[in-house]
Amino acid sequence: MNNDDLPKIYLWPNLMTAGNLCCGFFAVLSIFGGISDPLHGHSHYYQAIILILLSCVFDLLDGRMARLVGQDSPFGREFDSLADIVSFGMAPAMLVYGVVLQEFDDYFGWGIAFFYLLCGAMRLARFNCIAATDVKNASKDFVGFPIPAAAGVISSLTLLLLWVDEKEKTIGKWKYSLPFLMILLACMMFSTIKYPSFKGLNVRTKRSMISVLVAIMVVVVTVKFWRIMPALFFVTYLCYGPIRPWVSRKWQKELEADDESVEDEEPAEAPQPPQV
Repeated sequence: MNNDDLPKIYLWPNLMTAGNLCCGFFAVLSIFGGISDPLHGHSHYYQAIILILLSCVFDLLDGRMARLVGQDSPFGREFDSLADIVSFGMAPAMLVYGVVLQEFDDYFGWGIAFFYLLCGAMRLARFNCIAATDVKNASKDFVGFPIPAAAGVISSLTLLLLWVDEKEKTIGKWKYSLPFLMILLACMMFSTIKYPSFKGLNVRTKRSMISVLVAIMVVVVTVKFWRIMPALFFVTYLCYGPIRPWVSRKWQKELEADDESVEDEEPAEAPQPPQV
């Protein structure tokens, strides 16, 4: 095989993907530390959650960077999926197992965790198949709930529960809702509900002054209430998919920053000939 036949490996996008994988790997290690050391499990789970959320940031950056510099490649897509199965499949499954599922029967606890992991892996495989066969249209929408967002829902809600009972160093009774949430997310990932990819939102996106001010205020509030806002963002995105068909096309265009694929509701009037 000649070197020309080997896939191209671009530095910066794949460096972001490597950062995603690195955070996922250390998140899993932190979760194992919490399972083996229940007395200090609270701090281990905190660290794992931060690493999973940081993986979401790296996952967002690698695709944006690849498209921005025109370095999107089949190798990057496959590498990204392999990193995702660790950071957004294995790590959240182990997190929920360490927090609550280990209290149940072994088969029940491992079964729920593996069901989430299995649906996430199959969703990634389906995504790669769609992207490979329909390169032009595959990036417009996600078919099924994206696995990074599913990991974001689990980790951000767990972070919120940890913060609520921070004084007690426990997660409280609400932790028993996490297994049901994991089953729901597994089904949503493998569903055919379409979610916007927001890939039209980049550094070249132009918005009004009011929109920019709102975005700045959202960033400020997120920094101030960093334990609450991630859960609000991810849960809102989860709920948006099912209600999206009932949202007007005009609002979809504004919310999803999709100026090309979504047309205005009212067609423009044909230009009138000048009067003599």
